[in-house]
Amino acid sequence: MDVSVCQKPAVWDGLSGCQPVEQAQHSRLFTLMIGAIGVVFGDIGTSPLYSVKEALGGAHAAVPTPDNVLGVISLILWTLMIVLTVKYQFFIMRADDQGEGGNLVLVALARKFTQGNVRMQRIIMVVGMIGVSLFFGDGVITPAISVLSAVEGLEVVTPAFQPYIIPITLSVIFLLFFFQSKGTDKIGRFFGPILMVWFLAIALVGLKEIFLHPAILVALNPVYGIRFLFGSTGGDTFMVLGSVFLAVTGAEALYADMGHFGKSAINWSWGLFVFPALILNYLGQGALILGDPAMAKNPFYLCVPNWGMLPMVALATAATIIASQAVISGAFSATRQAMLLGYLPRLQVIHTSSSQFGQIYVPITNWLLLIAVTGAVLGFKSSDNLAAAYGIAVTGTMIAVTSLAFGIVLKHLFSWSWWLAMPLLLLFLSVDLGFFGANALKFMDGGWFPLAMGAVTFSLMSTWRKGQDLVRRAMRKAEIPLEPFLRQLGSMSINRIPGTAVFMAQNAHVAPSAMVQMLQHSMTLHERVILLSVQTEEIPYVTEEERTSVDILFNECYRIKVHYGYMETVDLPKALTDCRQVGAEPVALEDTHFFLGKASYVAGRHPEMANWRLKLFLALLRNAESATDFFKLPPLRVVDMGTRIVLGSLES
Repeated sequence: MDVSVCQKPAVWDGLSGCQPVEQAQHSRLFTLMIGAIGVVFGDIGTSPLYSVKEALGGAHAAVPTPDNVLGVISLILWTLMIVLTVKYQFFIMRADDQGEGGNLVLVALARKFTQGNVRMQRIIMVVGMIGVSLFFGDGVITPAISVLSAVEGLEVVTPAFQPYIIPITLSVIFLLFFFQSKGTDKIGRFFGPILMVWFLAIALVGLKEIFLHPAILVALNPVYGIRFLFGSTGGDTFMVLGSVFLAVTGAEALYADMGHFGKSAINWSWGLFVFPALILNYLGQGALILGDPAMAKNPFYLCVPNWGMLPMVALATAATIIASQAVISGAFSATRQAMLLGYLPRLQVIHTSSSQFGQIYVPITNWLLLIAVTGAVLGFKSSDNLAAAYGIAVTGTMIAVTSLAFGIVLKHLFSWSWWLAMPLLLLFLSVDLGFFGANALKFMDGGWFPLAMGAVTFSLMSTWRKGQDLVRRAMRKAEIPLEPFLRQLGSMSINRIPGTAVFMAQNAHVAPSAMVQMLQHSMTLHERVILLSVQTEEIPYVTEEERTSVDILFNECYRIKVHYGYMETVDLPKALTDCRQVGAEPVALEDTHFFLGKASYVAGRHPEMANWRLKLFLALLRNAESATDFFKLPPLRVVDMGTRIVLGSLES
């Protein structure tokens, strides 16, 4: 397959493919900007709820002296500038694949550029699994800290609400996850306007405080941040750096959601609306603390006038729900991508919209996230405690993917020499390592939680990959080369019956086990035989012209390869009926039967895999979605042909 990369800013259109943003700007740019504000910037837009509070009033905070306040606010503003504007917008977002972005896209590009280097391919694969694992760890913390920090505003209104903070938070989170199966295509229309109101509101309350204490404006000078960072406070300053990083959690959404909105819409909405609103709010919180250091305990809500407190709590809750929705939807997309790339077993994926391609729902991911998020809220009990757990997974992802994998892409995609690429990579890596080190110091205070979630996910993915490799090797022992097998059919007395038989084949050059068994048991074969294999390419989308390739073999046998991108949904009946190259007429599903080789695996002792991991792999295999459902085959026309495969030795 030819792997192409969109060299210009692009938006994916499900009907016409990868379209340059410039062609759609005049009619769609404003709409795309509103959508980007609602989806892309939900997480980073709600960071003001807790980032300043943690940096200047939390457990590892700096003493809110004027110099420290100016230094912390300066660090936050310039971190936003360096990470969001410079790193992501100027560089990371240029590494798109057919207009799509995201960590797995970056990994897929890196694997493409290192073809032939087996060792590097394995390293990149591990980096990809680490990145996805840490993303799921972050996906647990984000809904918990976002909703909890918003609801905690009720405690600022009156301490009488304090006993109800956790129950209200859990109720909101449960409703959020419960309604995922309904889809977000309708409510998604309101995301942008609500977040626009949110950004306007936080900008106005920040502007009010800036007018009262204009001295905060000097924090725009990066010298104050540098002076604070390398000042005399030593290790305490380094701990505060971990809280400063909370201001940029959610930055990866710019890259991950690029395919839905395009680079131009994301860049313009950030520069014209989101970034100015965040600057004003952070400066406003700093101004409030300059006027009264006691305000550091919750500067976001204390900036709000008393008459606007309850409306702001309601608006903040809505904004955090939207931010959490974006993370959950991202987890669904990451699950599907990981599944199609072979990192996870087949899982049920439900499309919740007939018009919006990216609207999917993965039940197992949804309910596991709900359990983990509920555990985080009950275990940590406050946004201050959760803030200690937040950040370490995000910085780990940045180091694993957006620095290391991006280095390979930067060199090949932009034709940069290592001498030119290395200084930029070292700059990005030094920033990421600094933030990771600061967050790592909070490991015992909660940083272990997202890492533990990531470790569980990584164990599942690595076990699945290794188990699949063992299965392929075990099946290879019984493989029969396809072409010699088909040539023998002409000399055999075989009863040919009307209709078409489709035999699913993992390896297009090996006789399918179901076909071999059928001939061994009945010496019967349909008039037309199709050997069908599915290949997932390391690109987001495959054009309809490249969807199928057909080889005419022997004795009315055909080999069809169906290609899908890792952002697409597999639909084999549609691919077959759309294919017009098989014989003289198209495939008629009413005259077609699908034969699947259904293996029964037995776990023995294997020298390459611990016994518990082998049993875990078989458990994943047993609970994977059936091939019939995954490939969307008509159930009444599917025939399973069973085999027994032993993994390892059964000897004790």
